[in-house]
Amino acid sequence: MSTAREQPWDSRYEWQTVTLLTLGFGLVGLDRWIVAPLFPSISKDLGLNYRDLGNLIGALGLAWGACAVLAGGLSDRIGRRRVLVPALVGFSLLSGFTGLAQGLTSLVLIRALMGITEGSFCPTSFAATAEASKPSRRGLNLGVQQSAFPLFGLALGPILATQLLRVVDWRLIFVMVAVPGLLLAVLLWRSVRDPVTAGPRATERARLSEVMKHPNVLLGMAALMCAMSGIFVLSAMVPNYLIDYLGLTVQQMGFVTSAIGFGGFLGQVALPGASDFLGRKTVLLAGFVLGAGLLYAFAHVGAKPGPLFALLFASTFFCFGLLGVITGPIAAEAAPRGLISSTAGIIIGSGEIFGGGIAPVIAGNVAQRYGIEHVLTMALIGLTAGAVVSLFIRETAPKKRALSAVQPG
Repeated sequence: MSTAREQPWDSRYEWQTVTLLTLGFGLVGLDRWIVAPLFPSISKDLGLNYRDLGNLIGALGLAWGACAVLAGGLSDRIGRRRVLVPALVGFSLLSGFTGLAQGLTSLVLIRALMGITEGSFCPTSFAATAEASKPSRRGLNLGVQQSAFPLFGLALGPILATQLLRVVDWRLIFVMVAVPGLLLAVLLWRSVRDPVTAGPRATERARLSEVMKHPNVLLGMAALMCAMSGIFVLSAMVPNYLIDYLGLTVQQMGFVTSAIGFGGFLGQVALPGASDFLGRKTVLLAGFVLGAGLLYAFAHVGAKPGPLFALLFASTFFCFGLLGVITGPIAAEAAPRGLISSTAGIIIGSGEIFGGGIAPVIAGNVAQRYGIEHVLTMALIGLTAGAVVSLFIRETAPKKRALSAVQPG
C-alpha cells in the first residue's frame, strides 16, 4: 500500500501556493508601510508629530503581535483558508478606510484593527508555505514569500506614494492600494489546501504545551525582538529623518527610502536560501553583525542621496534577511508536529509586540524629545544585541545537520 511519503512531490501546487502567498504578503507590506512615506503629508493635514507617528506604527504592531499568537493556533485547528481569506479581505478594506480618517484617534483605531487582520494572515501564511514546500526548499520558499513584504511595502511603496502625491490626495492613495487584496482573496480561497486532519494521511499534532520545549523558540523570540526593533524603527522614521534632519526633498526621500525595500527584498530571498546550505546560526550571526556595521556607516554619511541609498540598501539586505530566517525556517523547524503556525505565531507575536509595537513608540518619543537622528542609535543597539543572541541558536538546517552527522567526532 502506498503512503504519502512514497508519492511524488506536488511541485505544481508548491509553486502555485508560494506565488499566491507571496503576493498576499506583499500586499501586507504595502498596506502596512505606505503610511510612512505619506506621513509628512498626513501630518500637515491632520496636525500630527513624531510622537504620533510612533504611536501610529506601534498600535498596528502591538495588535499584530497579540493576534499572531492567537491566530497561529486557530489556523492549526480550523484550517488555513478560513483564516487567510477573511484576514486578507479585512486588511484590504481597512487600508482603504485609512483614507477616511479625520484625526489621530480614528487613524490609530483603523491601523490597530488592521494589525489584527495582518497578524492573523502572517503566521498562517508562513505555515501554509512551509507545508506546501519540499523540505530542501523550505528556507528558500519562505524567504521568497517574505521578500515581497519589503519589496511592495518599502521599495515600491515609497516611490508609488511620492509620485502619486503629485496628482492625487493621500486619502485616495489608501483607497487605491486596497483593491488588489480583494481580488487575491478569491484566488486564495480556490487554491490553498488545508492540512489533512482525518484518515490515514492525517497530520499528527503534538500538544500545544510542547511548543516551548525547543530552545530555538525562546531564542527566536529574543532574536526577532532585536531584529525588528532595528528594522521597524528605521522603516517608520527614516522618511522624516531624511527630510527633517538631512534636508532632502520629498522625491529624494522617496528614492532613498526605497532602498529599505529593495535591499530587504533581496535579503529575504538570499539569507533564508543561503541558510539552507550554510546553516541558520551562521547566517543569523553574520546578518546581525554586517547589518549593524552598515547602519553605522549610513548614520554618518551625510546628506548624499546616492551613498545614503547604497548604505541603506546594504544594511537592510541583512536586516530583513534576518526576519526571513527567524520567522521562516527557524520557526518551522523548531515547531512540534502539526503546530507550525502556532510556533510561528508565538515567535512573530513576541517580535511584533516589542520590535513592531513598543520600539516605534519609544523611537517616536526619543525623536520628539531629543531629535530624530537619535533613533538610528536605537536600531544599532537592537542589531548588536541580536548578534549576541544568535550565538546560542541551535542549528536545524537539514543539509547542515546531515553533514554534521556524517563527519567523524
